[in-house]
Amino acid sequence: MRIPLSVAALVAGATVLALSGCTQAAEPAATATETSDNAFTLYSGRDEALVQPLIDQFEEQSGISVEVRYGNTAELGALLLEEGDATPAQVFLAQDAGALGALSNADLFATLPAETTDKVPAGFTSTDDTWVGVTGRARVITYDSEAMSAAEVPPSVDAFTDPAWAGKFGIAPTNASFQAFVTAYRVLNGEDAADEWVAAVAANSPVIFDNNRAILAAVNDGVIQAGLINHYYWFAQAAETGEANMRAQLSYPEAGDAGSIVNVTGAGLLAGAAQDADALEFIDYLIGAEAQQYFVDETYEYPLLAGVEAPAGLPALESLVNPDLDLADLDTLADTQALLGKHGLI
Repeated sequence: MRIPLSVAALVAGATVLALSGCTQAAEPAATATETSDNAFTLYSGRDEALVQPLIDQFEEQSGISVEVRYGNTAELGALLLEEGDATPAQVFLAQDAGALGALSNADLFATLPAETTDKVPAGFTSTDDTWVGVTGRARVITYDSEAMSAAEVPPSVDAFTDPAWAGKFGIAPTNASFQAFVTAYRVLNGEDAADEWVAAVAANSPVIFDNNRAILAAVNDGVIQAGLINHYYWFAQAAETGEANMRAQLSYPEAGDAGSIVNVTGAGLLAGAAQDADALEFIDYLIGAEAQQYFVDETYEYPLLAGVEAPAGLPALESLVNPDLDLADLDTLADTQALLGKHGLI
């Protein structure tokens, strides 16, 4: 599903409004006056297949009923901007830091208690306690091991601007993780360089997919030679079919490359739910040991809670972090969407 340009315009308008200071201040952190009705509404930009089992587990243990609306992270973010104070959502679970930052800039989140945000290391959560990181996900290149060796895989995403790659690689431009990567490219390399990269990639006729999973399947089937995805899709597929049966393999871009970023999934408490004890309990559950272990075991993502070990076979998280990138700077989602739209990718 492609994001209409009107959505991008909506996000851009809301972000400009936020940055101009014409919005209300964020609601204060939840206090002792919290209320509970044993129910709340969640907007989830994460796939139902990935997180619904965890939500079911939370409901069973807490007795709290969760009404979930699933959708694309970018589209749900735009919807929240449109709904404003009238949104029925109390919690937004997002696929990337950029969407969370855009909503934070628009003052749509309450300030979370320090005891919640302090559980996650600095660098993987917001700098102002308006949202908290839940899991880490590394951007990687998946490649067809029958078409090239590991040594032949480009060490940088800049290689995909070479005409030699025309029609041979895949991207998912409406996917929140891809948009966050392009935002990182803008932040790290500048607007002109990002414009040149997107223009060159678009001119190379990349194969367009809706999501990371579809890109991985196409590489694994030999339809394309390479694609840009998040790491955990490969590990989930390998767990199902066996690593020895995976034609698609992974390559991590060189450290410092714009393609070598560790983004986060994260959650924010909507401003209108600042005193909602049920919603806050769910956010705390997401960054608790049980949920963090679930993400390790079931989705192969990096845990952000100290004491929970990452899935076997993954590089150390600190080895992938780009020291020049602050995830808080991935909040200019509207500008990225406009750039992708300018070159016909969305």
